[in-house]
Amino acid sequence: MSLAVYASDPSKTRGRKYPESAAPTRTEYQRDRDRIVHSTAFRRLVYKTQVFLNHEGDLFRTRLTHSLEVAQLGRSIARTLCLNEDMVEAIALAHDLGHTPFGHAGQDALNECMQAAGGFEHNLQSLRVVDVLEQRYPAFNGLNLCFETRAGILKHCSRANALLLEAQEHRYVDSGGGVAARFLTRTQPSLEAQLCNLADAIAYNAHDMDDGVRSGLLTVDQLSEVPVFKRFHQQVLASHPHLAKASEARRLLYEVIRCMLSAQVYDVIETTKNRLLTAQPRSSEEVGALPPLVAFSEAMSREAGEMKSFLFAKLYRHTNVVNQMTLAKQVIRDLFAAYTGSPQEMLKKEGDTLVAEEGRDAAHVGNGDPRAVADYIAGMTDRFALKEHERMTGQKLFSA
Repeated sequence: MSLAVYASDPSKTRGRKYPESAAPTRTEYQRDRDRIVHSTAFRRLVYKTQVFLNHEGDLFRTRLTHSLEVAQLGRSIARTLCLNEDMVEAIALAHDLGHTPFGHAGQDALNECMQAAGGFEHNLQSLRVVDVLEQRYPAFNGLNLCFETRAGILKHCSRANALLLEAQEHRYVDSGGGVAARFLTRTQPSLEAQLCNLADAIAYNAHDMDDGVRSGLLTVDQLSEVPVFKRFHQQVLASHPHLAKASEARRLLYEVIRCMLSAQVYDVIETTKNRLLTAQPRSSEEVGALPPLVAFSEAMSREAGEMKSFLFAKLYRHTNVVNQMTLAKQVIRDLFAAYTGSPQEMLKKEGDTLVAEEGRDAAHVGNGDPRAVADYIAGMTDRFALKEHERMTGQKLFSA
Protein backbone atom coordinates (compact mmCIF):
# COMPACT_ATOMS: atom_id res chain seq x y z
CA MET A 1 0.00 0.00 0.00
CA SER A 2 1.36 3.43 -0.92
CA LEU A 3 1.51 6.10 1.77
CA ALA A 4 -0.29 9.43 1.51
CA VAL A 5 1.93 12.51 1.25
CA TYR A 6 0.94 13.49 4.80
CA ALA A 7 1.80 10.08 6.31
CA SER A 8 5.00 9.38 8.25
CA ASP A 9 7.55 8.04 5.77
CA PRO A 10 10.13 5.74 7.41
CA SER A 11 12.71 6.77 4.82
CA LYS A 12 12.45 10.35 6.11
CA THR A 13 12.70 9.66 9.83
CA ARG A 14 14.63 12.12 11.98
CA GLY A 15 16.60 9.14 13.15
CA ARG A 16 17.59 7.45 16.37
CA LYS A 17 19.55 8.85 19.32
CA TYR A 18 22.30 6.37 18.53
CA PRO A 19 22.77 5.96 14.76
CA GLU A 20 22.41 2.42 13.45
CA SER A 21 22.69 0.87 10.02
CA ALA A 22 19.39 0.23 8.26
CA ALA A 23 17.86 -3.23 8.55
CA PRO A 24 17.99 -5.18 5.27
CA THR A 25 14.38 -6.43 5.30
CA ARG A 26 12.43 -4.03 7.52
CA THR A 27 11.54 -0.34 7.52
CA GLU A 28 12.58 1.76 10.50
CA TYR A 29 9.08 1.72 12.05
CA GLN A 30 8.74 -2.03 11.57
CA ARG A 31 12.02 -2.36 13.42
CA ASP A 32 10.66 -0.18 16.25
CA ARG A 33 7.55 -2.34 16.52
CA ASP A 34 9.61 -5.51 16.70
CA ARG A 35 11.83 -4.11 19.43
CA ILE A 36 8.78 -3.18 21.47
CA VAL A 37 7.19 -6.62 21.10
CA HIS A 38 10.40 -8.31 22.28
CA SER A 39 10.89 -6.00 25.27
CA THR A 40 10.53 -7.11 28.87
CA ALA A 41 8.13 -4.26 29.63
CA PHE A 42 5.76 -5.44 26.89
CA ARG A 43 5.60 -8.98 28.29
CA ARG A 44 4.79 -7.63 31.73
CA LEU A 45 1.63 -5.94 30.44
CA VAL A 46 -0.14 -9.31 30.43
CA TYR A 47 -0.28 -9.19 34.23
CA LYS A 48 -1.07 -5.50 34.68
CA THR A 49 -4.54 -4.25 35.57
CA GLN A 50 -6.80 -2.51 33.10
CA VAL A 51 -9.88 -2.06 35.34
CA PHE A 52 -10.17 -5.36 37.18
CA LEU A 53 -7.24 -6.77 39.12
CA ASN A 54 -5.49 -9.70 37.51
CA HIS A 55 -6.63 -12.26 40.06
CA GLU A 56 -10.31 -11.35 39.68
CA GLY A 57 -10.79 -13.33 36.47
CA ASP A 58 -9.01 -14.77 33.45
CA LEU A 59 -11.18 -13.09 30.81
CA PHE A 60 -10.95 -9.45 31.87
CA ARG A 61 -8.77 -7.13 29.80
CA THR A 62 -5.22 -6.47 30.87
CA ARG A 63 -2.84 -3.75 29.70
CA LEU A 64 -1.55 -6.20 27.09
CA THR A 65 -4.91 -7.07 25.57
CA HIS A 66 -5.89 -3.39 25.68
CA SER A 67 -2.72 -2.47 23.78
CA LEU A 68 -3.43 -5.16 21.18
CA GLU A 69 -6.98 -3.87 20.70
CA VAL A 70 -5.70 -0.31 20.26
CA ALA A 71 -3.19 -1.57 17.68
CA GLN A 72 -5.89 -3.45 15.76
CA LEU A 73 -8.24 -0.47 15.64
CA GLY A 74 -5.39 1.87 14.74
CA ARG A 75 -4.11 -0.29 11.90
CA SER A 76 -7.57 -0.72 10.41
CA ILE A 77 -8.14 3.01 10.27
CA ALA A 78 -4.57 3.77 9.15
CA ARG A 79 -4.88 1.40 6.20
CA THR A 80 -7.97 3.20 4.90
CA LEU A 81 -6.41 6.63 5.36
CA CYS A 82 -3.09 5.53 3.78
CA LEU A 83 -1.17 6.34 6.97
CA ASN A 84 1.82 4.34 8.20
CA GLU A 85 0.37 1.20 9.79
CA ASP A 86 3.68 0.05 11.26
CA MET A 87 4.19 3.31 13.09
CA VAL A 88 0.62 3.22 14.41
CA GLU A 89 1.18 -0.31 15.65
CA ALA A 90 4.48 0.57 17.32
CA ILE A 91 2.97 3.54 19.18
CA ALA A 92 -0.12 1.57 20.20
CA LEU A 93 1.89 -1.36 21.56
CA ALA A 94 4.22 0.94 23.52
CA HIS A 95 1.83 3.58 24.86
CA ASP A 96 1.19 1.80 28.19
CA LEU A 97 4.65 0.29 28.81
CA GLY A 98 5.19 2.65 31.74
CA HIS A 99 1.94 1.88 33.50
CA THR A 100 2.15 0.79 37.12
CA PRO A 101 0.54 -2.33 38.53
CA PHE A 102 -3.11 -1.81 39.53
CA GLY A 103 -3.95 0.63 36.76
CA HIS A 104 -4.64 4.28 37.43
CA ALA A 105 -4.90 3.66 41.17
CA GLY A 106 -1.29 2.50 41.17
CA GLN A 107 -0.21 5.55 39.20
CA ASP A 108 -2.02 7.91 41.58
CA ALA A 109 -0.43 6.31 44.63
CA LEU A 110 3.05 6.32 43.12
CA ASN A 111 2.63 9.95 42.06
CA GLU A 112 1.76 10.85 45.66
CA CYS A 113 4.84 9.05 46.91
CA MET A 114 7.02 10.85 44.35
CA GLN A 115 5.80 14.41 44.94
CA ALA A 116 9.08 15.50 46.52
CA ALA A 117 11.05 13.97 43.64
CA GLY A 118 9.23 15.27 40.59
CA GLY A 119 6.08 13.13 40.66
CA PHE A 120 5.18 10.16 38.50
CA GLU A 121 3.15 10.00 35.28
CA HIS A 122 2.69 6.72 33.42
CA ASN A 123 2.87 8.17 29.91
CA LEU A 124 6.17 9.88 30.65
CA GLN A 125 7.31 6.60 32.17
CA SER A 126 6.49 4.79 28.91
CA LEU A 127 9.01 7.03 27.16
CA ARG A 128 11.50 6.43 29.96
CA VAL A 129 11.10 2.68 29.49
CA VAL A 130 11.98 2.77 25.79
CA ASP A 131 14.68 5.43 26.21
CA VAL A 132 16.47 4.23 29.35
CA LEU A 133 15.12 1.32 31.34
CA GLU A 134 15.11 -1.48 28.78
CA GLN A 135 18.66 -2.77 28.62
CA ARG A 136 19.04 -5.26 25.80
CA TYR A 137 21.74 -3.84 23.55
CA PRO A 138 25.51 -3.60 24.10
CA ALA A 139 25.99 -0.02 22.86
CA PHE A 140 23.11 1.89 24.48
CA ASN A 141 20.36 1.89 27.08
CA GLY A 142 16.73 1.68 25.99
CA LEU A 143 15.40 0.47 22.65
CA ASN A 144 16.81 3.35 20.60
CA LEU A 145 13.53 3.91 18.77
CA CYS A 146 13.02 6.40 15.96
CA PHE A 147 12.24 9.99 16.88
CA GLU A 148 8.70 9.79 15.46
CA THR A 149 7.79 6.67 17.43
CA ARG A 150 9.10 8.21 20.64
CA ALA A 151 7.17 11.43 19.98
CA GLY A 152 4.00 9.39 19.41
CA ILE A 153 4.43 7.49 22.67
CA LEU A 154 4.56 10.81 24.54
CA LYS A 155 0.82 11.46 24.41
CA HIS A 156 0.73 14.28 26.97
CA CYS A 157 3.32 16.20 28.96
CA SER A 158 3.34 19.14 31.35
CA ARG A 159 5.37 22.22 30.45
CA ALA A 160 7.77 21.52 33.32
CA ASN A 161 8.42 17.96 32.15
CA ALA A 162 8.65 19.10 28.53
CA LEU A 163 11.41 21.54 29.46
CA LEU A 164 13.29 18.80 31.31
CA LEU A 165 12.98 16.43 28.36
CA GLU A 166 14.07 19.04 25.82
CA ALA A 167 17.22 19.72 27.84
CA GLN A 168 18.18 16.09 27.18
CA GLU A 169 17.33 16.02 23.48
CA HIS A 170 20.67 17.42 22.27
CA ARG A 171 20.64 15.45 19.01
CA TYR A 172 17.49 17.24 17.81
CA VAL A 173 18.19 20.84 18.85
CA ASP A 174 19.06 21.94 15.30
CA SER A 175 16.18 20.12 13.62
CA GLY A 176 13.09 21.54 15.27
CA GLY A 177 13.47 20.32 18.85
CA GLY A 178 13.05 17.01 20.63
CA VAL A 179 10.10 14.76 21.37
CA ALA A 180 8.55 17.20 23.86
CA ALA A 181 8.99 20.36 21.74
CA ARG A 182 5.38 20.31 20.52
CA PHE A 183 4.14 20.73 24.09
CA LEU A 184 6.06 23.99 24.25
CA THR A 185 5.19 25.23 20.75
CA ARG A 186 1.56 23.99 20.94
CA THR A 187 1.81 22.07 17.68
CA GLN A 188 0.28 18.70 16.79
CA PRO A 189 1.86 15.23 16.66
CA SER A 190 1.90 13.09 13.53
CA LEU A 191 -1.38 11.80 12.12
CA GLU A 192 -0.33 8.32 13.25
CA ALA A 193 0.04 9.55 16.85
CA GLN A 194 -3.29 11.39 16.65
CA LEU A 195 -4.89 8.17 15.43
CA CYS A 196 -3.43 6.13 18.32
CA ASN A 197 -4.83 8.61 20.84
CA LEU A 198 -8.32 8.21 19.41
CA ALA A 199 -8.05 4.42 19.02
CA ASP A 200 -7.08 4.27 22.70
CA ALA A 201 -10.32 6.05 23.67
CA ILE A 202 -12.44 3.86 21.38
CA ALA A 203 -10.93 0.67 22.81
CA TYR A 204 -11.40 1.84 26.40
CA ASN A 205 -15.13 2.41 26.08
CA ALA A 206 -15.78 -0.82 24.17
CA HIS A 207 -13.87 -3.25 26.35
CA ASP A 208 -14.89 -1.63 29.63
CA MET A 209 -18.56 -2.06 28.72
CA ASP A 210 -17.89 -5.74 28.08
CA ASP A 211 -15.81 -6.26 31.23
CA GLY A 212 -18.28 -4.26 33.33
CA VAL A 213 -21.17 -6.55 32.37
CA ARG A 214 -19.02 -9.68 32.67
CA SER A 215 -18.06 -8.65 36.21
CA GLY A 216 -21.68 -8.17 37.24
CA LEU A 217 -21.07 -4.53 38.19
CA LEU A 218 -22.98 -3.24 35.15
CA THR A 219 -26.17 -4.43 33.49
CA VAL A 220 -27.40 -3.99 29.94
CA ASP A 221 -30.35 -2.03 31.35
CA GLN A 222 -27.90 0.42 32.92
CA LEU A 223 -25.93 0.74 29.70
CA SER A 224 -29.18 1.44 27.87
CA GLU A 225 -29.42 4.68 29.83
CA VAL A 226 -26.68 5.95 27.52
CA PRO A 227 -28.22 7.11 24.20
CA VAL A 228 -25.55 5.66 21.90
CA PHE A 229 -25.78 2.20 23.50
CA LYS A 230 -29.58 2.30 23.50
CA ARG A 231 -29.66 3.15 19.78
CA PHE A 232 -27.42 0.26 18.76
CA HIS A 233 -29.12 -2.10 21.19
CA GLN A 234 -32.46 -1.38 19.52
CA GLN A 235 -30.97 -1.73 16.03
CA VAL A 236 -29.44 -5.11 16.84
CA LEU A 237 -32.68 -6.46 18.31
CA ALA A 238 -34.61 -5.21 15.28
CA SER A 239 -32.24 -7.10 12.96
CA HIS A 240 -31.85 -10.17 15.21
CA PRO A 241 -34.98 -10.52 17.41
CA HIS A 242 -33.94 -13.98 18.57
CA LEU A 243 -31.14 -12.33 20.58
CA ALA A 244 -33.79 -11.08 23.03
CA LYS A 245 -33.72 -14.53 24.68
CA ALA A 246 -31.97 -14.59 28.05
CA SER A 247 -29.73 -17.38 26.78
CA GLU A 248 -28.43 -15.05 24.04
CA ALA A 249 -27.53 -12.16 26.35
CA ARG A 250 -23.79 -12.49 25.82
CA ARG A 251 -24.12 -12.72 22.04
CA LEU A 252 -26.42 -9.67 22.07
CA LEU A 253 -23.92 -7.60 24.01
CA TYR A 254 -21.07 -8.61 21.69
CA GLU A 255 -23.10 -7.58 18.64
CA VAL A 256 -24.06 -4.22 20.14
CA ILE A 257 -20.44 -3.45 20.99
CA ARG A 258 -19.28 -4.63 17.55
CA CYS A 259 -21.77 -2.33 15.84
CA MET A 260 -20.74 0.59 18.03
CA LEU A 261 -17.08 -0.03 17.26
CA SER A 262 -17.75 -0.18 13.52
CA ALA A 263 -19.77 3.03 13.62
CA GLN A 264 -17.01 4.83 15.51
CA VAL A 265 -14.31 3.59 13.14
CA TYR A 266 -16.26 4.67 10.05
CA ASP A 267 -17.04 8.01 11.70
CA VAL A 268 -13.33 8.66 12.35
CA ILE A 269 -12.45 7.72 8.78
CA GLU A 270 -15.11 9.96 7.23
CA THR A 271 -14.44 12.92 9.54
CA THR A 272 -10.68 12.67 9.07
CA LYS A 273 -10.98 12.41 5.28
CA ASN A 274 -13.08 15.58 5.24
CA ARG A 275 -10.61 17.44 7.46
CA LEU A 276 -7.68 16.32 5.30
CA LEU A 277 -9.52 17.44 2.19
CA THR A 278 -10.05 20.88 3.71
CA ALA A 279 -6.55 21.29 5.19
CA GLN A 280 -4.66 19.77 2.25
CA PRO A 281 -1.40 19.01 4.12
CA ARG A 282 1.40 18.33 1.62
CA SER A 283 3.72 16.54 4.05
CA SER A 284 3.87 15.04 7.51
CA GLU A 285 5.80 18.13 8.65
CA GLU A 286 2.88 20.41 7.71
CA VAL A 287 0.54 18.40 9.95
CA GLY A 288 2.12 19.85 13.10
CA ALA A 289 1.05 23.41 12.33
CA LEU A 290 -2.57 22.45 11.60
CA PRO A 291 -5.45 21.81 14.03
CA PRO A 292 -6.03 18.14 14.98
CA LEU A 293 -7.09 16.24 11.87
CA VAL A 294 -7.87 12.72 13.12
CA ALA A 295 -11.14 13.08 15.00
CA PHE A 296 -14.73 12.05 15.59
CA SER A 297 -17.57 14.07 14.17
CA GLU A 298 -19.15 16.42 16.71
CA ALA A 299 -22.10 14.06 17.18
CA MET A 300 -19.94 10.95 17.71
CA SER A 301 -17.57 12.85 19.99
CA ARG A 302 -20.51 13.84 22.17
CA GLU A 303 -21.83 10.27 22.30
CA ALA A 304 -18.41 8.81 23.11
CA GLY A 305 -18.05 11.40 25.88
CA GLU A 306 -21.41 10.41 27.33
CA MET A 307 -20.36 6.77 27.45
CA LYS A 308 -17.04 7.68 29.04
CA SER A 309 -18.82 9.72 31.73
CA PHE A 310 -21.24 6.87 32.37
CA LEU A 311 -18.43 4.33 32.79
CA PHE A 312 -16.56 6.69 35.10
CA ALA A 313 -19.57 7.10 37.38
CA LYS A 314 -20.99 3.58 37.28
CA LEU A 315 -17.95 1.34 36.80
CA TYR A 316 -14.68 3.06 37.73
CA ARG A 317 -16.34 4.57 40.81
CA HIS A 318 -18.33 1.44 41.70
CA THR A 319 -17.90 0.56 45.38
CA ASN A 320 -16.33 -2.82 44.58
CA VAL A 321 -13.76 -1.28 42.23
CA VAL A 322 -12.99 1.58 44.62
CA ASN A 323 -12.48 -0.82 47.52
CA GLN A 324 -10.07 -2.95 45.50
CA MET A 325 -8.17 0.10 44.31
CA THR A 326 -7.94 1.50 47.84
CA LEU A 327 -6.11 -1.66 48.86
CA ALA A 328 -3.98 -1.47 45.71
CA LYS A 329 -2.90 2.06 46.61
CA GLN A 330 -1.85 0.81 50.04
CA VAL A 331 0.31 -1.85 48.38
CA ILE A 332 2.12 0.81 46.32
CA ARG A 333 2.63 3.17 49.29
CA ASP A 334 3.90 0.36 51.50
CA LEU A 335 6.30 -0.86 48.82
CA PHE A 336 7.64 2.63 48.21
CA ALA A 337 8.28 3.15 51.91
CA ALA A 338 9.86 -0.29 52.29
CA TYR A 339 12.23 0.05 49.33
CA THR A 340 13.18 3.60 50.20
CA GLY A 341 14.10 2.47 53.69
CA SER A 342 15.76 -0.76 52.58
CA PRO A 343 16.94 -0.29 48.98
CA GLN A 344 19.00 -3.47 49.08
CA GLU A 345 15.67 -5.33 48.86
CA MET A 346 15.52 -4.29 45.19
CA LEU A 347 18.79 -6.09 44.47
CA LYS A 348 19.24 -9.78 43.81
CA LYS A 349 22.32 -11.91 44.12
CA GLU A 350 23.86 -13.46 41.04
CA GLY A 351 26.88 -15.49 42.08
CA ASP A 352 28.82 -13.27 44.46
CA THR A 353 27.46 -10.02 43.02
CA LEU A 354 24.40 -7.95 43.87
CA VAL A 355 22.69 -6.73 40.70
CA ALA A 356 19.63 -4.61 39.99
CA GLU A 357 16.59 -5.65 38.00
CA GLU A 358 17.23 -5.65 34.23
CA GLY A 359 20.90 -4.78 34.75
CA ARG A 360 20.27 -1.31 36.14
CA ASP A 361 23.07 0.34 38.04
CA ALA A 362 23.20 -1.37 41.43
CA ALA A 363 24.76 1.69 43.08
CA HIS A 364 21.91 3.89 41.85
CA VAL A 365 19.30 1.43 43.11
CA GLY A 366 21.17 0.64 46.30
CA ASN A 367 21.23 4.22 47.61
CA GLY A 368 17.43 4.42 47.82
CA ASP A 369 17.07 7.04 45.08
CA PRO A 370 13.28 7.71 44.81
CA ARG A 371 13.31 7.59 41.01
CA ALA A 372 14.98 4.19 41.09
CA VAL A 373 12.32 3.00 43.53
CA ALA A 374 9.56 4.36 41.27
CA ASP A 375 11.13 2.64 38.25
CA TYR A 376 11.22 -0.64 40.12
CA ILE A 377 7.62 -0.46 41.35
CA ALA A 378 6.23 0.79 38.02
CA GLY A 379 7.83 -2.17 36.28
CA MET A 380 6.06 -4.70 38.49
CA THR A 381 3.12 -6.84 37.47
CA ASP A 382 0.12 -6.94 39.78
CA ARG A 383 0.96 -10.37 41.12
CA PHE A 384 4.65 -9.60 41.70
CA ALA A 385 3.70 -6.41 43.57
CA LEU A 386 1.36 -8.41 45.81
CA LYS A 387 4.00 -11.08 46.37
CA GLU A 388 6.63 -8.47 47.26
CA HIS A 389 4.20 -6.62 49.52
CA GLU A 390 3.45 -9.80 51.45
CA ARG A 391 7.17 -10.58 51.70
CA MET A 392 8.06 -7.08 52.88
CA THR A 393 5.13 -6.43 55.24
CA GLY A 394 3.78 -9.85 56.19
CA GLN A 395 0.31 -8.73 55.09
CA LYS A 396 -1.96 -10.38 52.52
CA LEU A 397 -4.42 -7.72 51.43
CA PHE A 398 -6.14 -9.60 48.61
CA SER A 399 -7.63 -13.05 48.60
CA ALA A 400 -6.77 -14.64 45.25
